[in-house]
Amino acid sequence: MIVVDAMNVIGCRPDGWWADRDGALIRLVEDIADAGVPALVVVDGRPVPSLPSGHYGLVELAYASRRGPNAADDRIAQEVAAMGDPSAATVVTSDRDLARRVRHHGAVVVGARAFRDRLDRRLG
Repeated sequence: MIVVDAMNVIGCRPDGWWADRDGALIRLVEDIADAGVPALVVVDGRPVPSLPSGHYGLVELAYASRRGPNAADDRIAQEVAAMGDPSAATVVTSDRDLARRVRHHGAVVVGARAFRDRLDRRLG
């Protein structure tokens, strides 16, 4: 299972995402689904009205269950800890603390930029 820290991937390159955060999230979910990558994508902040939590092809989208700092990180760490085999999880993040937390459970960590580059090549 791939677990994606959405804002890390969205923010890994300066492509103007900050001007349309909702659109950037929609594009990320679409790109992951179009690439055929089964993933849980976890997002901080308020839900995008046109993109509620749920399944989009092979992608499950989940919003952090609370507001505030590290909300998505906490949700990701909880999801990994609750897995029957956390060592089968790959967490996509550039957050050092989150990486440490999920590695503690046996998950593999891939950097946000590396994941985005692989995703772009797959879609290319």
